[in-house]
Parts: sequence; structure tokens; C-alpha cells
Amino acid sequence: MSIRIDVVTGFPKLLEGPLHESILKRAQEKGLAEIVVHDLRDHTTDRHRTIDDVPYGGGAGMILKAEPVFACIESLKGQRNYDDVIYLSADGELLTQSGANALSLDGALILLCGHYKGIDDRIRQALITREISVGDYVLTGGELPALVLIDAVVRLIPGVLNDGESMLTDSFQDGLLDGPSYTRPAEFRGMTVPEVLLSGNHEDIAAWRMAQRRRKTDERRKDMFEQS
Repeated sequence: MSIRIDVVTGFPKLLEGPLHESILKRAQEKGLAEIVVHDLRDHTTDRHRTIDDVPYGGGAGMILKAEPVFACIESLKGQRNYDDVIYLSADGELLTQSGANALSLDGALILLCGHYKGIDDRIRQALITREISVGDYVLTGGELPALVLIDAVVRLIPGVLNDGESMLTDSFQDGLLDGPSYTRPAEFRGMTVPEVLLSGNHEDIAAWRMAQRRRKTDERRKDMFEQS
């Protein structure tokens, strides 16, 4: 199983570092993910490579133009089939763990990164199949949200993580937050590891971890705890 993700942006350099480090780098090297960044300016027709313009009707901010976005996405769709064309937008559906789980089963996605004040709404009408937000706040552009979505999705693909079992206890996977973790040394600056984790009794350890997860979720996310 693998996934292809095409990212459409006017600022490709914002994506370069994270896509070539850590888990995302490993996923691509293993052939489990193919992530391709496309510069919107390569799909412009004027000598200034213009990708934005002032909004009709006046108002503050600049709007991403329809022409380069249509040219880029239609070119991609002419080469392969895509499960979704996703616009990273502050007013889209909230990205959740269950949503990331579902997207990880797709074969190919296009991510459109907005910038400035937004995009020409005709792009939404004709090309976009889903809009996703990473939170109730506004960022300069969709590049950082795209990276968040890519990381959340790609790490779920079988074979990407060396220890695939670890993600099964990640926060939100089963409606609970993850609990505390410890590693060597057993004592550090007077602080000790809970005795149960040193006991070797796997049943007691599992029960302790579940109790810690439920306690933490109750303290920090009562909305989740009440549904668990």
C-alpha cells in the first residue's frame, strides 16, 4: 500500500525541509509515499508569473487567481485519478485522527494551499472536493496545514513507522489521550519511574497505562472522556 500526494502552492520552499526529514523522508525512500510539490508560478502565462490579484468589489487582501490553479490541477488530473482535491482552508472541516485514518487509505490526493486572502471561489466550485482545516485560527497560507495533514496521514501507512504497533496507542486513536512514558535511567534527579513499569508484569503494566490514559483524558479533555 502506498499513497501519492501532489501539493499545489505558490511558495514551494515553505515545504522543502519537513518533506525531506524524519518519517516523511523514510516513507518516500521506502516507496510508501510519493510527495510532489508543484509551483503555481510554473502555470502562469504572464512574464511576471502572477498568481494573485485584487478582489472584485474591493476590500483588503489579494486573491489567488483561477487560471494557474485550474491549469495545474487539470494537468495533474489528466495524468492519473485522484480520490480527492483538498483545499486547506480555515473554514473547512476539522482534521481529526479518524479523518487522517480514512485519508491514509486513499491512493492519490491533491492538496491546494491557499495564500493571501483566499482563492477565487470558482476554484472551489469546479475543482475542490473537500476543504480541511487544522484548527480554528488563521495562518498566512495553507502550506503549514498541508504539512500537518501529510504527516498525520503518511505515518499511518503500514511500513512507514518502524514500530507500527505504537501508533495504535497514539492520542485520539481510540478516544483517549496517550499516557506518560519513561525510559532509562530509572532514577533521574530524584525522580523515579513508577514501580509497576519495572515489575515485568505485563497485565499490571497494561492496566496502569489504561488507567493513566483515562485519568489524563478526564483531566484535559472531558469532552472526549465522556464519549469514551
